[in-house]
Amino acid sequence: MRTLPAFFSDIPDPRRAQGRRHPLPVVMAIAAAAVLCGARGYKAISAWAQDLGQKARARFRCRYRNGCYGVPSRTIFRDVLIRVQPHFLDQALQGWNAQYASEDEGLAIDGKTMCNAIDEQGRQSHILGTVGHESKICHTQKKSPLCP
Repeated sequence: MRTLPAFFSDIPDPRRAQGRRHPLPVVMAIAAAAVLCGARGYKAISAWAQDLGQKARARFRCRYRNGCYGVPSRTIFRDVLIRVQPHFLDQALQGWNAQYASEDEGLAIDGKTMCNAIDEQGRQSHILGTVGHESKICHTQKKSPLCP
């Protein structure tokens, strides 16, 4: 998560400069991660972002104000996802994939719900894993927030 926002830093921000509270790379990185975890649509992306803990929000470089990290609202996700140029998004995601795919041409990203693994809030744990298609190497496994 720490490097994902950096891949979106070259995308031109389609929003007006006035009133921008969340940098475009933060909005795009959270949206990409939410989609990778199974979120479909800006409402689900927003719900996924709201479920992020403070440590995850800090890793995404979210805005820090009044002692805590805040995430973009549903309308910000919607506005940005409608306006950003798709080819810039494609280039950013291909760059991220190229860095982590090593000798693999592609990555398989999959999530699983762990049976009988209950967290502090009484919810089941969800794991997101990334495996290389050709090498069959597991590049990462992370616990993810509940996806709506």
